[in-house]
Amino acid sequence: MNKKFTNEFYKHLNNNTLIGIKAGRKRKKFLDIWMVEVNGRVFARTWNKSKRSWFTEFIHSGEGQIKYGEKIIPVKGKKLEYESGLSILINKAYLEKYNQPANLVYSIGITQPEYEEYTMELFYLEN
Repeated sequence: MNKKFTNEFYKHLNNNTLIGIKAGRKRKKFLDIWMVEVNGRVFARTWNKSKRSWFTEFIHSGEGQIKYGEKIIPVKGKKLEYESGLSILINKAYLEKYNQPANLVYSIGITQPEYEEYTMELFYLEN
């Protein structure tokens, strides 16, 4: 059964540009990535589209962890299937959150149509 992320997590997510992620059970280290929240749902996109990325590992194993601050929580990840209008909201969230001059080239890039199929929705898992 999925439960909602905590208010503490959402606050951290909305106030920080990088969140740690680790997919599967074999990886030792967390990778800092961009995540956004849309209507209480948490999404991340892979930038490099690698076959050996956190994204593909979530597709294979479905499970992993998020690290925010000093806290680590279990999550599952599911590749986002097309939902009418949702990609527009995710793109908007990326462009609004990552609007710093150094990030603009990346936030504009990751909101292009080709990245829609590289969107993962993350769900908090109960222990």
